[in-house]
Amino acid sequence: MATTSDEVWQLLGELIEAQKETRRILLQQAQEAEKSRQQAEKDRQQVEKDRQQAEKDRQQVEKDRQQVEKDRQETKHSFQETERILEEQSRKTDLKIQQVSEQIGKLGNRLGEFVEWQVRPAAVRLFQERGIDVHELHTEVSVKRPQGGLEIDLLVVNETEVILIEVKSKLTQRDVDEHLERLAKFKEFMPRYGDAKALGAVAAMVVTDEVANYAYRRGLFVLAQSGESVIILNDAQFQPQVW
Repeated sequence: MATTSDEVWQLLGELIEAQKETRRILLQQAQEAEKSRQQAEKDRQQVEKDRQQAEKDRQQVEKDRQQVEKDRQETKHSFQETERILEEQSRKTDLKIQQVSEQIGKLGNRLGEFVEWQVRPAAVRLFQERGIDVHELHTEVSVKRPQGGLEIDLLVVNETEVILIEVKSKLTQRDVDEHLERLAKFKEFMPRYGDAKALGAVAAMVVTDEVANYAYRRGLFVLAQSGESVIILNDAQFQPQVW
């Protein structure tokens, strides 16, 4: 059957509409494809950004690790240096203690020699020259009682008088005070001298004027080294305290 003119125009119209719809679909698909491409590019950029951040984080972690290792090495070195200093200081301290011990030993020997060769031989004579007629000398007197003890370096006595002598290398005010306490309880610990007149004296290799004056004011005789001998420093007007 033959196609009429109207049918041809109808077919052409339908074909044109089909082409338009095809172009519309293709355009829509192209736009969606572009959106997908742009989103994919954004995703790729974000992935790259994340990768770069991850690399920065990795580098920071490595930097922190290196700093920790550096700090650990410095701390280790500091500990080693501290140990070295402590060991060196300990060695010096031990040496100093040894030197001090040797000096104390020498000082003890000097004090012993001072007592043995100067104070003890002169004690009786010096007090006899002062009009105190003592004639007995007792050394290192030690008394033990239930209420305590008493140590006396030298004890010079006669029938009515007794002199307690405390001997030091260098006399201090504290030594004087302690000897005064010793004198205060002497008769309690040694009652056989209860009727005797007890006097006190201090002797030393080194006696400052200040300490000597203090002992003088407290009523004690002061014996000191003078050259190769020992003398009593108290003047003729001195009045000793009696216990």
